[in-house]
Amino acid sequence: MASNSSERNNTNPSSLVDELQFDMDDDQPMVETSGVEKSLLSTVSEQESDTADEIWRNIETNRVRFPTHRDDHREGLKRTTTLKSPPGADGEAVPTIDDSSKQSTPTSPTGTDGGGRDGESSDKEKIGRGSLENKTILKPSPSVGTSLVNLVNEATGARANCAENGSSSMMDEAWERLRSSYVYFQKKPVGTLAAVDPSAEALNYNQAHTNARSAYLLINVQTVETIMLHKFNRLASDTTIDNAGYSIMDQLIVYRFGLPVFVRDFVPTALACLMRVPDPETEIVKNFLLKTLHLQGWKKTIDNFTLGEGVMPASFKVMYDSYQEKDVLKADFGGTAIGRVAPVDSGFWWIILLRSYTKCTGDYTLAERPEVQKGMKLILNLCLSDGFDTFPTLLCADGCSMIDRRMGIYGYPIEIQALFFFALRCAQQMLKQDTDSNRLIGRIERRVTALSYHIRNYYWLDFTQLNNIYRYKTEEYSHTAVNKFNVIPESIPDWVFDFMPLRGGYFIGNVSPARMDFRWFLIGNCIAILSSLATLAQATAIMDLVEERWEDLIGEMPLKIAYPALEGYQWRIVTGCDPKNIRWSYHNGGSWPVLLWLLTAACIKAGRPQIAKRAIELVEQRLSKDGWPEYYDGKKGRYVGKQARKYQTWSISGYLVAKLMIENPSNLAMISLEEDKKIEKPRLTRSASWSCSR
Repeated sequence: MASNSSERNNTNPSSLVDELQFDMDDDQPMVETSGVEKSLLSTVSEQESDTADEIWRNIETNRVRFPTHRDDHREGLKRTTTLKSPPGADGEAVPTIDDSSKQSTPTSPTGTDGGGRDGESSDKEKIGRGSLENKTILKPSPSVGTSLVNLVNEATGARANCAENGSSSMMDEAWERLRSSYVYFQKKPVGTLAAVDPSAEALNYNQAHTNARSAYLLINVQTVETIMLHKFNRLASDTTIDNAGYSIMDQLIVYRFGLPVFVRDFVPTALACLMRVPDPETEIVKNFLLKTLHLQGWKKTIDNFTLGEGVMPASFKVMYDSYQEKDVLKADFGGTAIGRVAPVDSGFWWIILLRSYTKCTGDYTLAERPEVQKGMKLILNLCLSDGFDTFPTLLCADGCSMIDRRMGIYGYPIEIQALFFFALRCAQQMLKQDTDSNRLIGRIERRVTALSYHIRNYYWLDFTQLNNIYRYKTEEYSHTAVNKFNVIPESIPDWVFDFMPLRGGYFIGNVSPARMDFRWFLIGNCIAILSSLATLAQATAIMDLVEERWEDLIGEMPLKIAYPALEGYQWRIVTGCDPKNIRWSYHNGGSWPVLLWLLTAACIKAGRPQIAKRAIELVEQRLSKDGWPEYYDGKKGRYVGKQARKYQTWSISGYLVAKLMIENPSNLAMISLEEDKKIEKPRLTRSASWSCSR
C-alpha cells in the first residue's frame, strides 16, 4: 500500500514537495504549515550560510541511537499489570545529543558501542555530536506509547521464553507487544499502530513512508525544516543513512505525516482490552469511539466530490505540532486508499464495537450521548436511504472492506451484508426511544426482516442447493421464476462440485443478476453466525464444512480469508494482474491469523469449541516464533507472507481474543447476538415470494 524505499529514492524533488505540503480542509482543526514555512524561510535567509551548512553536516554525520528504556506516556490509561522491562534495558539511560560528555560510551541496541562500529566511533562522529551540544535533543514521539525499538531487543528472548513456557508465555508476550503499539492523542490512548515491525523497510500502508521505529529518530523539527526549506534539493536526493539504516528524509516524513490507526484493525485490539482479566482496559476503547465519531463530522471531499455525512474514516493519524506543542488529527476517508474507495465497513464496525463496550462496562451513558446517537443515525440513514435497489442488500465497490484491493467482490459481498445486518441489530438495542428514533427503528426492523430472508435463501449453498442450481432453467420471466437471477448453470466453476461435501454448507461470496461468486469468505460466514443472520441449522452446516475441508480452509496456519485462489487467466482479469494478490497470497487465498478470533467466536456460538481449540493449537506452534506476521502464503498457509509485516498488531490481538474467549466463553456475549424471533419470516417458496399491493 505504501511506496517502497526504492520508489521514494527515485522520486523527484517536486513530487516530494507536494507530498510534504499536503492540503487540508478549512473546517478541520489542522495546522496551517505554509505560514510557518514562510517564516522559517525568511529566518534562514537572515542567517549566514555557513551556520546552516554546519548544522546540516552535523545531522548527517551524527549517528543517532535509539533509546533503550521504556518511555511510557500512558497517563490516561489505567494500568492493570506491570510491564516487564526488555532484556538489557534496565538502568540504561536515554542517549541524547546535547551532552557529549555523558554519552562517550553509550550502549546501542545492537550491542555495539557508540556509533555501532565494533565499539569505536570516528573523530568525525565525535565532532558531529559535540557541535550539536545544547541545540538538539532526541525525544520520543508524543504520539507513541513506548519505544518501538525495544521490540528489536525483546524479539529473540520473548520467542525463546514462549517455547519454554507454552501459551501462557505467549499470552504475556502478546500483551506486551500489544501495549507497545498504543497510539496516544493528548496523552490519552486512542488506538494502535497497524504493525510494529523493526525490520521492515516501509510499512505496508499508504500513509507511512518509513518504518514505525523511525518515530524515535526524530531530531529537532524546527532545525530540520529550516534546513529543508533552505536546501530542499539536497534533502530530496540525500542517500546518507544513519546508524539505524534510515535517511534524514525518512525521519522527517514520519514526523510530518504521522502514524496511522486503522478503524477495522483496531476492533480485535478493542475486544482484547475489554475482555482482559482481571480488569478490562476500557478507556482506550472509549477514546477510540469518541475520536472516530469526532472525525465523522469533518468535511469529506475527494476530487471535488463530497462524501455522505455518515461515512466513517478508514483511518486517522496522530501528529504532533511542534510549534503549538500539541497533538493534531488527520483522517482518511478513502482518499489515500488503494483505488480511492471509501470504507463501507468502518461505520458498521464502529456500531458493533459501541455495543461491545456497552455490554462489557454496563455504561449506557456513552451510547445515550446526543452526539453518539446522532453518529449512529447518520450511519444508518446513509445505508437505509431509498434508491433504485430491488434487493435489501448494499451495493458496494471493490476494495470497500478488509479486502481493500481489486478482488472481484464488487456488487453485494457477503462480508458487507453480514456486517450490515449485525450493525442494524446492534443499533436497535442502543437507539433511544423518541419520535425520530422510533421511525428509524421501524425502518431497521423492516430492513432486517427482508435482509435475513434474502441472505438465508439466495446466498446459501449446500449439496442440495448446488444440485438445484445445476439443474436451473434460464430465461425465466415473471414472478413465478425459480432462477430469479438468471444464473447460467454452466457458470458454476468445476472446483465447487469437488469442494462441496454431503454434510455442510456456507454463504457464497456474492449474488447479483446472472452472477454467483461461489468462493468461500470466512469473515462473512463467521459474522453471519455471530449476528444470528445464519439459522441454527446453517451455523451447524458451516462448522461441518470447516471440519470436512480442514486442510483447505485451515491448513497448517489458520485461516484462509478466501477460498480458492484466483489463478491464471481468471487472476489476470479479476485482479488486474495485481502482483500482491498472486495465487495463495494476501487476499487471494492467503492465511490470516487475525481471523482466529472470528472463527473462535463462531465456533463457541455454534457449540463447536473443539474446532477453535484445534486451530489455536496450530497458531501457537508458529505465530510467535515467526514474529507475529500479518499473513501466510501457500495453499496450506505454510510460508510467512511474501510482503507480510512482522509484529502485526491485529495478528497479536486476534490471538488474544481467541484465547480469552476459549478460557471464558461468557466473553462471547460482547460480540454475539441471539436470534430475534420477531424476524422469523414465513417459509415462502421462491415462486411465491413476489407480491404487489395497491
